[in-house]
Amino acid sequence: MTTFITRYETSGSGVRLAVKDLIDMEGELTTAGCRAVADRATPAPRDAACMAGARAAGARIVGRTNLHELALGVTGINPWYGTPVNPVDPTRVPGGSSSGSAVAVAVGDADVAYGSDTGGSVRIPAACCGTAGLKTTWGRISLDDVWPLSPSFDTVGPMARDVAGLVVGMELLEPGFAVAETTGVTIGRLRPPADPLIDAAVDKALHDAEWPIVEMNVPEWDQATGDAGLLLMVEAWGSNQALVARDPDGIGDLVRERLAMGASFDAATIAAAFSGQRAWMRTLAGLFEHVDFLVTPTLTIFPPALDDGNDLLVARCTIPVNLAGVPALALPLPTRGPLPASIQLIGPEHSEERLLAAGAWLESAVAAG
Repeated sequence: MTTFITRYETSGSGVRLAVKDLIDMEGELTTAGCRAVADRATPAPRDAACMAGARAAGARIVGRTNLHELALGVTGINPWYGTPVNPVDPTRVPGGSSSGSAVAVAVGDADVAYGSDTGGSVRIPAACCGTAGLKTTWGRISLDDVWPLSPSFDTVGPMARDVAGLVVGMELLEPGFAVAETTGVTIGRLRPPADPLIDAAVDKALHDAEWPIVEMNVPEWDQATGDAGLLLMVEAWGSNQALVARDPDGIGDLVRERLAMGASFDAATIAAAFSGQRAWMRTLAGLFEHVDFLVTPTLTIFPPALDDGNDLLVARCTIPVNLAGVPALALPLPTRGPLPASIQLIGPEHSEERLLAAGAWLESAVAAG
């Protein structure tokens, strides 16, 4: 079994919930998909704070899902627990790091799954597996007792087959959550170089939604991508340095090498990246004065083969979102090819209620088109 690290038998009528195995659950081991963590894990003394709503609502927890080790990777390939099988095409990566969560909802093992998103870890596997995922505003959902990767970027968010499932997930994560009623929005279209089939699918979806479109050139996008990647690695090293020192052999080679990269940057380079982050946040705030949401593909390529999965590092349009801390929604789209594409709607901070309303409208328009 590769979708789940731990599976539970459940009964009853509550929402079936899968939980990424870096979110603590009382009495259960948290592995973070890593042997070095699992070998020393003890049962969690309490639930992570983000579990409170699900417990109160009587959600049925069906299992703890597999992930890219330590949540540091885009492929979903795990050397210790196996790799969740992409239901779209078993020869392709499921995407990471919330790979098991995406597969669980895609194949119907769960109604909703919790994932974490630091550089795209909810949206990338959603795009690879043809499902939906919401990256929440940084700080909106508590990270207490969630295994950290990059605390300045880490978020927890819902994953599901469609927008309705994401709404249920937000209602569990944040009791009282309600989708906004507005659906009339203006879109800022960003065009990073992408597979023509993916670009065409995004354009058709926007046409079907009948939203006003503003074509936008945002030259700061590439710099934001670089600054985000650097800062994420620096913080990932800080979060896992002691683990590497204690048990380097209990961490897969590729993840251990990536962690070591985080120790290689000097103070001036890190300070420049933080300065870039502040500038990027100002840039996005300025864009949102003119449009309601920004739109890109979630990935500029289709999910790659299992042995080419790291191509996703340069194909993701997700990580600049994390640099700014704003929310983003990934939704599947049909294409003229055999694989689905994924559209990413990016909103200003704390716009999840409106993002999901827009997502429901878009989903309906695409189905009708």
